[in-house]
Amino acid sequence: MPFDRTQSSLELLLNISKQLASTLNLRKVLENVLSLSISNVDAERGSLVVLDEDQKPIMAAIYYDGSPKTYTVRQVKDILAGGLAGWVLKNREPALISDTRTDERWMKKPAKGRRSGEAKSALCVPVMAREETVGVLTMVYPKPEFFNKENLALIQAIADMAGIAIYNARLFQSREVAVQRYYELFNDSIYPILITDWRGKILEANREAQLTSGHGLDQLRGSSILEMQEPQDILEIQNAKLKNGKTIQYEADLKNAEGISLPVEIFIRKINFKGAESLQWILRDLSTKKELDLLRSDLVSMIYHDLRSPLANMIASLDILGNMLPVESNSTLNSVFSITNRSVERMQRLINSLLDINRLEAGQSIIVKKTAAIGELANEARDAVIANFEGRQQILKLELSKKLPAIQVDIDMIRRVTINLLENAAKFTPAEGMITLGAEVVKKDLKIWVDDEGPGIPSSMRFLIFEKFNRLPAEGSPKGIGLGLAFCKLAVEAHGGKIWMEPRTPKGSRFIFTLPIAGKN
Repeated sequence: MPFDRTQSSLELLLNISKQLASTLNLRKVLENVLSLSISNVDAERGSLVVLDEDQKPIMAAIYYDGSPKTYTVRQVKDILAGGLAGWVLKNREPALISDTRTDERWMKKPAKGRRSGEAKSALCVPVMAREETVGVLTMVYPKPEFFNKENLALIQAIADMAGIAIYNARLFQSREVAVQRYYELFNDSIYPILITDWRGKILEANREAQLTSGHGLDQLRGSSILEMQEPQDILEIQNAKLKNGKTIQYEADLKNAEGISLPVEIFIRKINFKGAESLQWILRDLSTKKELDLLRSDLVSMIYHDLRSPLANMIASLDILGNMLPVESNSTLNSVFSITNRSVERMQRLINSLLDINRLEAGQSIIVKKTAAIGELANEARDAVIANFEGRQQILKLELSKKLPAIQVDIDMIRRVTINLLENAAKFTPAEGMITLGAEVVKKDLKIWVDDEGPGIPSSMRFLIFEKFNRLPAEGSPKGIGLGLAFCKLAVEAHGGKIWMEPRTPKGSRFIFTLPIAGKN
């Protein structure tokens, strides 16, 4: 190649390099590359098709007679479906055709305004980036024997330079689409969402956040979310967890523009916002939940106070009747009297549990610990429920390890925990099924469990069932107010123990709780 042509080619490549570096607009990149390529090799027409990761066309530039032409999706697909561009894409090799009439790689299709089978010259090269084919560049001249190897080498050099530019522009376009989609979801969310820096300075807020706070976007930007909520030191406390990518969840009071505090649940996590590490705050209004919790609390309090006095009268009356009537000598009277006593005792346990839940949640110290033997507690719990088990023809089996150590507990409270678990197991175990109450030593704790033969509990409910007013949603499940397991959890944890549930094979559930052994630290 003569010196002047070599210099011209180098100047062309330098010019293309500058233009490719000047923009990330994918369509502009395509038009620049194609226009310069056509003018340099004197081609009559050309095309540059860009492909996605799946080798599907996503954009194209087509030039004809010195100007860009519009195209249809069908036309672009036809370019790649067969013929020279399709061959290059499939083989990932450049191709030079001196006469399109004699080369099978050329797609035999009449061009608009031209006779079928007219001789042409063509060259086509793959556009590569990071070992991926990101496009196909094609040049055509209306006469044979026009293009040569030097033209092919130059167009391949242009394609090699364009590959990274197209790859980056494609990534930028994908990012722009993702950002736009994020903003659409961000603004249309039913939850208030704010974006802040690591100090809590608000960078962005969606429509719902503006409505909830009572502040416009201009007022929110630049202000601190920490000054709008209580607690205000959450970022200081949770900084390390947020830096590690964990999501922080907590409840707070959010003060709106009118100075009214709104109870909210807040979720914070680290995100990338406009190229910088930021924090996303999603708020959930807890007003309705708090109102329902208050109503439930009032209802529980009302039930407790309204039932406690008449129940005490019933217990006193039964004691008097027991001394006055020949209960022991009359089997019918004895049976009725036993049923009544068990029902009253169950009501008393329920009311005491309601009272204990309120006091334990309030942080009151109500536990009076005494030394107890788990064997005696197990037998007392069995005696309290055995009549109900026999009525359903269920078998209650005790599996207590020998020489179990003593425990320091509130005897009445732990007895009620055990009874609650046994009654709960009986509810879900079918007639003639078996329930097992067991205990053993595990390290420094006494482990107590209750096995049932019920249908089991879904994994999504295994933690929720220990919360107040949560019950299994399954059809046909026994009804209740959802306080029994909540009491068990509070009572066990107040003793320094733990309670949880595990599935059994092939069916059923195991409820387990642990208590520290007396004298072991």
